[in-house]
Amino acid sequence: MSNNSNKPAVVLVSGGMDSAVTLAIARERGFACYALSVAYGQRHSSELLAAAKLASKQQAIAHKTVSVDLRSIGGSALTADIDVPEQGGDGIPVTYVPARNTIMLSIALGWAEVIGANDIFCGVNAVDYSGYPDCRPAFIEAFEKLANLATRSGIEGSGIQVHAPLMSMSKADIAREGLRLAIDFSETVSCYSADDEGRACGHCDACRLRAEGFASAGISDPTRYR
Repeated sequence: MSNNSNKPAVVLVSGGMDSAVTLAIARERGFACYALSVAYGQRHSSELLAAAKLASKQQAIAHKTVSVDLRSIGGSALTADIDVPEQGGDGIPVTYVPARNTIMLSIALGWAEVIGANDIFCGVNAVDYSGYPDCRPAFIEAFEKLANLATRSGIEGSGIQVHAPLMSMSKADIAREGLRLAIDFSETVSCYSADDEGRACGHCDACRLRAEGFASAGISDPTRYR
């Protein structure tokens, strides 16, 4: 922890349980955290409100929300008039948002350069996830390589490192880690169809994975359902 004391890091914070744990891990490792959320045209704003609360509660140095209108290109049940399925099927689901993590990490990379940060944290996970191609280790490795090829920090500075501390964790592992880090998961929003108050539908893939994670961890589900 002491090696990272006061080092700035940009942490992507969506308002969900994964990003809440990621932010707490970055803080525990001693980084001075700059929380970044992206308003990309998602179905509801309650997750962004949750992100702001998380950033404040976890004492982020700053919290910035950047708007990118992915609804203008659509292509996902989260950014177009496509029904959110109640359970995942085979292949990449309709809740996959084209290029979302690439765009979010790119914005994080830009802010990292501005504040002089060499570290970026994101909450992607390749174990209990919905089959998104941009949640795999190969993607994070490729983006980190790009970051060091395409930036002043990569060419003239000490480089960029992209951290994905939850990558190999199950949802149960993440729930346990959050419990250890004293995170109030009732304040997080994971549901694809949450209402304006952040209450979950209890039926979508995100809700199902989240509920199964708490059950497997033997932790009472703190999610607020409508």
